[in-house]
Amino acid sequence: MSDDTIRLVTIGRILRRRWRLLAVLAAVGALVGYGTSLLFPPSYTASASVLLPGVWQDRELLTQAEIATSSVVVDRAAATLGWNGVSGSELRDQVSATAADGNIIKISGTADTPERAQQLSDQVAQQFVTFAGRIAGDSTDPEAAQPEALRQLVVQASRRITDLAAAADPGQTVDSVQTRTDLEKLRTTLQDAIKKLDQIDPAANRSNMVVMGSATRPSGQAPPTRIQLIAAGALSFFLIAVVGHLVAARRSRRPRTGAEIAAALGSALLGTVDVPRGPRAHRPAGRGPRALLRRLLGTDVRWDLPAPQPSGDEADRRLRYRRVCARLRDRLPDPSRLLVVVPDGDEPGRRAAGQLVDEAGSDPLLRVVEVAVSRPLLPDRDDESGALLVLSAGGWTAEELAGIADACADAGHELVGVVVAGPVRERPTRSEGRRPDDAEPALADDATPALAVGDDGGRGSG
Repeated sequence: MSDDTIRLVTIGRILRRRWRLLAVLAAVGALVGYGTSLLFPPSYTASASVLLPGVWQDRELLTQAEIATSSVVVDRAAATLGWNGVSGSELRDQVSATAADGNIIKISGTADTPERAQQLSDQVAQQFVTFAGRIAGDSTDPEAAQPEALRQLVVQASRRITDLAAAADPGQTVDSVQTRTDLEKLRTTLQDAIKKLDQIDPAANRSNMVVMGSATRPSGQAPPTRIQLIAAGALSFFLIAVVGHLVAARRSRRPRTGAEIAAALGSALLGTVDVPRGPRAHRPAGRGPRALLRRLLGTDVRWDLPAPQPSGDEADRRLRYRRVCARLRDRLPDPSRLLVVVPDGDEPGRRAAGQLVDEAGSDPLLRVVEVAVSRPLLPDRDDESGALLVLSAGGWTAEELAGIADACADAGHELVGVVVAGPVRERPTRSEGRRPDDAEPALADDATPALAVGDDGGRGSG
């Protein structure tokens, strides 16, 4: 799998074969999320909106949002609220302001109760409007006072024009009509100038900020809520477990085909035989609390092995074993006696070795030994012509296989070949043309083949 792309079938295989472990990890993640929620008290958020009349640039709106959360505004709000043990510096972390569309500053306050959240946002909005209006109106710059003085002069000029128009010749002569017309034009021009001056002067319009009603009392907690933390913890642990399985499979160095196994051992592949999948297939033997826990979580069965393919009937499976025996006879000049090596805990390999012994009979004579993969040790060579390794694919690393090969060489056994046992789904045995009692029964799932054929059957577990 290390060179394969990750497909949906791979994810499905993880979910199908590791669902117990994933469920336990998701439950642990939910407990972690629940514990995290206990560390953070529930909070509620309320928002109040302040309308800024006039024309404002985006940068100016951002400046007003910063003013709304400034220390001056928040400290005044804290002093007005008078909450015990709560200072302005603490409230500063609970207040935020953003510039929305339509020249609106949205002020949000977060507190431990809905009532306090509403009071905080309302008070900060009110203090912001007061402070912004004071900034706009409390200018001591002499140049800033000139527009107001100009307005006063325009008002006085307008009154003087009214007096001149009243004092002009009330007759209908051309000169009197022309004089009154010029005075009205002058009045109109001055009024237009005042309107333009009001539009140019930001202090005239921008100081009239309006709080758009009281903040709505929140009905639910502000995120993240306890439910969200629990769900996030469960989902995080679940995804981490799935990704961990994928990463481990990507970095796995276990040979998964017969050619890869033969290359790791430096020997020849004599064939692949089928082993009907039994209830203990790919389940290593073991006792104790750790083995029981692995069995309960389903981690005693490898998830990255492909699903067993359907096989033929018993006659087809026996034919594969006969072909392996024929290749053994052809490969060795005098294969009178061979040592069949099976890794300890490899259930499909053990069952395949037992079936191979039954098919070979006395030509050649096979003796099965199981070796511990962690510290492989084989009996010394007696009259064997070599050693034959029978194992399942995907269960052992290249280093472990090399260790078995070194153990064979150390004991004086030449490794003549490798037989790979593949679990398959069993089909009913063919019975056409034969009587039921003539049919050769398949090896039972829980049957234990003889571990030795010939002398010295007790040697070999090391």
